[in-house]
Amino acid sequence: MSKRLRTRNHTVVLNRSSGGDAGITVFLVLLGAFMFLPMVYSFLQSLKPLNELFYFPPRFFVSKPTLGNYASLFSLMDYSWVPFSRYIFNTVFISVAGTFGNLVLSSLAAYSLAKIDFPGNKFFFQIIQKSLMFTPAIVATLQFIIYSKLHWVDTYIAVIVPAWSTSLGLYLMKNFMDSNVTTEILESARLDGAREFRIFWSIAMPMVKPAWLTLIIYCFKDLWQMSNTTLIHSEQLKTLNYAIGKVSEGTIARTGVSAAGTMFIMIVPIAVFIISQSNIIETMGSSGMKD
Repeated sequence: MSKRLRTRNHTVVLNRSSGGDAGITVFLVLLGAFMFLPMVYSFLQSLKPLNELFYFPPRFFVSKPTLGNYASLFSLMDYSWVPFSRYIFNTVFISVAGTFGNLVLSSLAAYSLAKIDFPGNKFFFQIIQKSLMFTPAIVATLQFIIYSKLHWVDTYIAVIVPAWSTSLGLYLMKNFMDSNVTTEILESARLDGAREFRIFWSIAMPMVKPAWLTLIIYCFKDLWQMSNTTLIHSEQLKTLNYAIGKVSEGTIARTGVSAAGTMFIMIVPIAVFIISQSNIIETMGSSGMKD
């Protein structure tokens, strides 16, 4: 027997029972709540007084919430000979500059590889694909030697420039441009007299908005949560994650401080992810194109 069909705004869609819709909704809500539990647990841990942190078996909820762990965290940071604001500035500057440079260079290179035919196009992309197999630890020694020769060690450049040249961002943008930016649209813009950079900025980039929003999330998260690095030695250039990690080290009395520091580091990437995720979903739902 053929399936019953119904119309919605003159569009024919398959009919689905209300029970099936409710079941899928309940399943997705439960799955989302389960995935959200670690963040909730981290937040509750940061509100627990010291005696509740050492209950056995551990308790999920907090009986007597307190902000003392956060107060202790900022109090301990005041004793650092480098101002707390300096660590915040370092982290924000490195994260924003590294993410912006990565987005710009990855997008430009991806557009060239995906939509401009030049000698060696496929060869260069194969090199990029193979570079994904190498972890940062493998090239760390070579990077240190190169940056030492360039006198970049112990400067912001030593951390920001490597973020600009990640293969993952270029690979992501190139594949997304291949599948979402049609050659016909670009040729029409060229026939209308648009220059190549205008085509890239006004046509290609809006069509791959989900890709560069995803790239922003991953790059910003990695840079924001970056701790110690062999390329940065001066205390004045170290990041917030490093500073909080040093403050949290020591006796078990600082367990609550460590939980508060973890939450402090988590909150900014989570906010960036939530904002960008809403834009990604909206774009994916409204940017479909048909020939």
